[in-house]
Amino acid sequence: MTATASEPIAPAPAAADVDPRANSGRKPRLRDRAVKLVEAATTPLMPADYMDLFAPLRPGAELRGRIISVTPETADAATIVIRPGADWAGHVPGQYVRVGIDVEGVRLWRAYSLTHGPRGDKNISITVKAVPDGVVSHHLVHRCPVGSLVHLEPAAGEFVMPDVNGGKYLMVTAGSGVTPVIGMLRNLFPVADSGVVSLDRSKNFDITVIHVAPSEPDSIFLRDLQALDAAGKIRLIARYDDTHGFLDVNDIPSMVPDVAERITLACGPGGLLDALGEHHARHGLPLIVEQFRTSRVEAGEGGTVVFEKSDVTLEIDGATTLLDAAEEAGMLMRSGCRMGLCMGCLVPLEEGTVRDLRNGDLTTAVPGESGAVKIQTCISSPAGPCRISK
Repeated sequence: MTATASEPIAPAPAAADVDPRANSGRKPRLRDRAVKLVEAATTPLMPADYMDLFAPLRPGAELRGRIISVTPETADAATIVIRPGADWAGHVPGQYVRVGIDVEGVRLWRAYSLTHGPRGDKNISITVKAVPDGVVSHHLVHRCPVGSLVHLEPAAGEFVMPDVNGGKYLMVTAGSGVTPVIGMLRNLFPVADSGVVSLDRSKNFDITVIHVAPSEPDSIFLRDLQALDAAGKIRLIARYDDTHGFLDVNDIPSMVPDVAERITLACGPGGLLDALGEHHARHGLPLIVEQFRTSRVEAGEGGTVVFEKSDVTLEIDGATTLLDAAEEAGMLMRSGCRMGLCMGCLVPLEEGTVRDLRNGDLTTAVPGESGAVKIQTCISSPAGPCRISK
């Protein structure tokens, strides 16, 4: 009888010897299946859409805020306190936040200054003036009830105190331009029930405020400014158009004799800021400005188009589409038009105006106000200078 060699049979491993990684793919697969089942059950919505109903301010959700209170300041202005979502990262006094609201199915964005420093309750506040034809401002001031949700973006802006340790400053504000300044002043000189609080970190500030308003009743935050003036924290120069006439920036040296020793921070209408810019440049004086509403450019025929991500600038006439001009210049553009796939050419218009060649309609994007606006490059031509994120 001939013996034959055979492979030794290894004993079965004990339970303690089993590699736990052997089934490591099983749990993720089960989890993936569970997620797919939930998504199938909630289609056409996603599970996150239902979470938004119960916890819209939760971590990881789209950044939003809930309106806590609306307090009138004047006949056409109100302070709106908002509880931001858990992912709100805070702000520096003087910065602004872009707020989005849905009006008749369209989401509109506007920028508003935060009117305070860091708050103990973690809420944020903005003061909004309802401007003529201002869809968003009128909605927020007059038609946005407590409890409403608004969309938010992280705080932004460089209009802040250049030195947090002190210095001599002139602050020039007009109308709602006082809002970022009041945020800075409230942070430096908070007001308690007992009056204005003196802080060691604020003792080295020497601040004069020229505050311009159409009339005293239309002056936003006038009581705050007067209280700070009475407490000796600032020197207030109030100017009302109906009493003093329009401010002439050439009169500033007589109102503030040591203006050359001060850094000027100014926020208000474009005309005032332009005049201040010319005055301060002529005299070599430092100036920091904030202007929410950019200067409007009248729509024209054609214009210079900057394609930001491609680092390309083109001169395009008013009869040529953005798509045709870009492709002729050798750019690879998104487009499904030639294959019968509509809306494949959508790109964000960051700034400027374009004209729909089918009907002449104009679409405008304003930085800090409207946000980027999606446009179809196959039917749009520039109506003035434009900036496109492509």
